[in-house]
Amino acid sequence: MNKPLRIALTKGRLEKDAIALMERVGLDCQSLRDKGRRLILPLPDIGAEVVLAKAADVITYVESGVCDMGIVGKDTILENASSLYELLDLGFGRCRFALAVKKGDDFFAGYGAKTIATKYPRITRRYFEKQSMDVSVVKIEGSVELAPLLGLADGIVDIVETGVTLRENGLEVSRWICDISARLAVNIASLKLRKEEIESLVARLEQGLDQEK
Repeated sequence: MNKPLRIALTKGRLEKDAIALMERVGLDCQSLRDKGRRLILPLPDIGAEVVLAKAADVITYVESGVCDMGIVGKDTILENASSLYELLDLGFGRCRFALAVKKGDDFFAGYGAKTIATKYPRITRRYFEKQSMDVSVVKIEGSVELAPLLGLADGIVDIVETGVTLRENGLEVSRWICDISARLAVNIASLKLRKEEIESLVARLEQGLDQEK
């Protein structure tokens, strides 16, 4: 007997939006609504299991093959993924990556080397390589907005939703880098071995997304 199709799901806001989408296409998500402290939950309609995990771990589980599919933000894919397929832009969890600086600063003025603080060093390096700029990248785990205020960095690269946090800390967007949203990603081997199951689920989710438009 085949093991259940396993879907890793990012805990938190994406979890809530994903459950809403799955319910919209007729899947029984009661176990996800009444999960308690459980982290592996059945989707009985399609003989699947949902594994609740942190975003970066979703990538690890999908790429390793212990989960066949994953629902995770494009930001996490860009920063952490190396070998998976994106099948679907799910449309929720929308925000943007931006380069932000202290209000009134011109980041691109002058010829001196610049320092960027970020939680996303891979995305940051890739962006500035495309700009043909040599920058020093400092990885920050907490409130990245502090770095320019303390003189650690000339700017930050971070996710911006409303911009309120930037404004309250005297920062402003200098450049928009890219749009991000939740994606449905799949393990490369699973896409071949469980093609029918995966394509069936993707088709249902696509119908749900079309209903929302």
